[in-house]
Amino acid sequence: GGSPIGEDLLSRAIDLMDCDFLQIYGSSETGNFAVCLPPADHVPGSPRLRAAGRPYPGIEVRIEDPEGRVLPTGEVGEVCVRTPARMLGYWRLPEATERTVVEGWVHMGDAGYLDEDGYLYVRDRVNDMIIVAGENVYPKEIEDALARHPAVSGAAVVGLPHERWGESVHARVVLEPGQQAGARDLHLFLRGRLADFKMPTSYDFVDALPRNPSGKVLRRAVRDELAAAKS
Repeated sequence: GGSPIGEDLLSRAIDLMDCDFLQIYGSSETGNFAVCLPPADHVPGSPRLRAAGRPYPGIEVRIEDPEGRVLPTGEVGEVCVRTPARMLGYWRLPEATERTVVEGWVHMGDAGYLDEDGYLYVRDRVNDMIIVAGENVYPKEIEDALARHPAVSGAAVVGLPHERWGESVHARVVLEPGQQAGARDLHLFLRGRLADFKMPTSYDFVDALPRNPSGKVLRRAVRDELAAAKS
C-alpha cells in the first residue's frame, strides 16, 4: 500500500502466496480509488503486470500535456481523473485546490499513458522525471531494473545537474545483507536492460533509504543530501 509495487516483487509474491492479486490506483483526492487491475490480469510474464489497471465504472482517466491538452493513446503525460468521489478541496488552501482540480479533473501529479484497451500505465511522479540531453527518464524503470539484481535490496534514482546533458542519472543503492556489488557490477547487469541514456552514470551505496511514515522512498531527500555533499 502507498506506492507502486515492483514487477519483480509482485511476481515473487504471486509465486510464494499462490493466491489471486488485485491492485488499485488512486489518491485521497479521488476518493482513494480510480482504476483497478483485477486478478485476471495478474499473469506472470504479461505486459499488463506493469499496468495500474482500467477505470472503475463512472470514472474517467485521461492524459494531459503541461499545457492541458489531451494526449493520444501511448503518449506520456500527467494522469488526470474525473470522478464523482473527488474531494471538494484542500482545507483553507484555495490556490492548491485550483492547481489540483481543473474543470472537475483531478491532476494526480503522476506521469503515465493509456494503451489502446484503456489500461493506465503509471511511469513515475512528474516532479521526479529526469531529462538527459532532452530525453525523458523515469526513475522507477531504473529502480525496478536494479531491484532484479540478486545483491540489491532497494534503490532510489534521481537526477543530478550536468553541464553538458542538463541532468545525469544517479543511483543510490542498498545491498542485501552479506551481498557485495559495485558500480561496475550493476552497470554490466543493466546493459541490455535499459537504453544507454537511461543508464546511471554514478552510484553511491548506503545502509538504508530515506522514507516517509507510509514507507515511500523520499527521492527529494536523496537529491538534497547529494546536493549538500557536493557543496
